[in-house]
Amino acid sequence: MEFGCHLPVFGPAATRDTLLGFARRMEALGYDSLWASDHVVLPFTIRSRYPYNATGDFPLPPTANFLEPLVTLALVAGATERVRLGTTVLVLPHRHPLLAAKMLATLDHLAPGRVIVGAGVGWMREEIEMLGVPYARRGAWSDEAIRVMRACWRDERVEHQGEFLRFEPVGMAPKPARGTIPIWIGGHTPRALRRVAELGDGWHAAFASAADMQRSMDALAEACRRAGRDPGSLTISARLGLPARQDADALVAEFRALRDLGVSHVILESRIRDLEDLTQIYTRFANDVRAKL
Repeated sequence: MEFGCHLPVFGPAATRDTLLGFARRMEALGYDSLWASDHVVLPFTIRSRYPYNATGDFPLPPTANFLEPLVTLALVAGATERVRLGTTVLVLPHRHPLLAAKMLATLDHLAPGRVIVGAGVGWMREEIEMLGVPYARRGAWSDEAIRVMRACWRDERVEHQGEFLRFEPVGMAPKPARGTIPIWIGGHTPRALRRVAELGDGWHAAFASAADMQRSMDALAEACRRAGRDPGSLTISARLGLPARQDADALVAEFRALRDLGVSHVILESRIRDLEDLTQIYTRFANDVRAKL
């Protein structure tokens, strides 16, 4: 099982010095990947329900720093050599897919083969519609965007005539270092799991226990059966909260249960205060939990 860390991309700690210090320390500790979340704007009025806490309230004020993920990962790429670089998740409707494909291919060209695209359709209606995509059709829009991005990475001559996107033949270079970039698709709904089976290289679950994952894995297996896809061809990843006070035995048991379900890559997200606090949390996990797995 591989482990990654969520970068300090929001709040007061989202600074150059903290990012670079954290990235270098996590690579030195042996973590496998570093990840950035995605919001372009935070509306002052959000009526959409945030899906990852009990209240449904988005946890950051609209005036909080929230770094753009691909720019952030480019900075981190220049300060590291081995660690992989991922988005958790890149909200596909936030960017035209030609622009997203170009930025991701450039990043993977400069950090050869290190990029992973965690991709999703997004939950915040206000932000998605502000950026020009109809919220009710964001899933279909995202499916088309994924196909466009893959074509840009694969083909010398790319043209597209779809429901949402149309363009005459274009060229796009550089190509990704390994010819493509893995796309791990987020979401737990039946439609999201179908998208994983039809279009993804992996599934990227968010804040799910082993028991939750078991139910979703059964649904994913059925989606793969319907799509004619071998579930074993997918990378299964999960983004999980990492408490500052860690019960090592309980965490070891939970990660073993996840591993038994087929989860091979875990992205850990802790509180973000400052570099020293972050370093202590992830060092403790590396010594007390990861070492036992």
